[in-house]
Amino acid sequence: MSPAFGAMEVEHYSKGVLLEPFVHQVGGHSCVLRFNDKTICKPLIQREHQFYETLPTEMRKFTPQYEGVVSVSFEEDEDGNLCLIAYPLNGDHDNLENLDNSDCEPKSKLLRWTNKKTMLLENEKISKEWVRQHRKEEKMKSHKLEEEFEWLKKSEVLYCTVEKKGNVSSQFKHHNPWSMKCHQQQLQRMKENAKHRNQYKFILLENLTSRYEVPCVLDLKMGTRQHGDDASEEKKANQIRKCQQSTSAVIGVRVCGMQVYQAGTGQLMFMNKYHGRKLSVQGFKEALYQFFHNGKYLRRELFESVIKKLAELKSVLEKQESYRFYSSSLLIIYDGKERQEVAVDSDPEDLEDLSEESSDESAGAYAYKLTASTVDVRMIDFAHTTCKYYGEDSVVHEGQDTGYVFGLQNLIDIIKEIRDESSE
Repeated sequence: MSPAFGAMEVEHYSKGVLLEPFVHQVGGHSCVLRFNDKTICKPLIQREHQFYETLPTEMRKFTPQYEGVVSVSFEEDEDGNLCLIAYPLNGDHDNLENLDNSDCEPKSKLLRWTNKKTMLLENEKISKEWVRQHRKEEKMKSHKLEEEFEWLKKSEVLYCTVEKKGNVSSQFKHHNPWSMKCHQQQLQRMKENAKHRNQYKFILLENLTSRYEVPCVLDLKMGTRQHGDDASEEKKANQIRKCQQSTSAVIGVRVCGMQVYQAGTGQLMFMNKYHGRKLSVQGFKEALYQFFHNGKYLRRELFESVIKKLAELKSVLEKQESYRFYSSSLLIIYDGKERQEVAVDSDPEDLEDLSEESSDESAGAYAYKLTASTVDVRMIDFAHTTCKYYGEDSVVHEGQDTGYVFGLQNLIDIIKEIRDESSE
């Protein structure tokens, strides 16, 4: 049995799990999908898989928890809906049609943006004329969505209004263009290969955003070098050029993606990697400031926790012999949800409880304390990671990853600058 299903309800997942776009993906090119509330998955790359299975104990708190491997199939129903379905590795993949996939129809408009037909009939007695008219309307809506999405994909920085009805985090999942771009590309790749191959291995990882109501996510590409040792000359030259033309070469870090909630306007701000590459060092600093600003005020209470975690990560990486984290990213995550007012002299336990409470929509900038646990710092993306324990690697590096450590130190220094300047 796959490790992924050892601790889960196997009976529930034996039918297959519909994978949906992971709406908090703000960077990277590999498609990240939602497996369930606590778990995401992405295409298995052998080197990354090896990293998660062998990573040092002291690094585990700075990486997502690895939860196993599943088999993913590309499936298309009679109405043209494209689905990605996950099955246990020991599932019966030769006879998938015998499995009950009744709950594998797209439940979200996100999956339907790439399809022309979205009509799912529930009553066979519906008149043919109504059906024709409805399909015509749905086709027009689908075309409009595709046009809107094409515009969103071309926008490097954009603001999207969050609907106020219901839970905030459940409402803005239709607006993240980067996750949809990656999802569309994955569907297209798998569709093109469907005749030759329809079984893919995906790894399951902890969903780092699951405990936040409105996750604010910053994806930073770390290090002064991005190409792996196995990169072709063309790939190597391309990655070197990207580093030289961005802040990577100067400070060892660049913005790869951002999602931040603007409490003042009820909007989400997205920034993609193309904009991040254009930033100067000053522009990088301004983007970082923007990430910690909710449209009303700067979230100063987050700084110390972020700095502490970054410094701890730096200390851990300085002790890692021969590891190189080429093209790896660093995520900084916090909750954009506004908090209730708390008096400065409140009981410490009340202040701690505040981090779990719901907020009043009319709440403004209040003085309150957040515990360190409300900010997360994690390394992700290890497709080009190497170390001396990977026996098949032709190149063996010695000592620490100086490019990554250099970027971490500069990141710490810039956050400290923002903190100090904002308190003057």
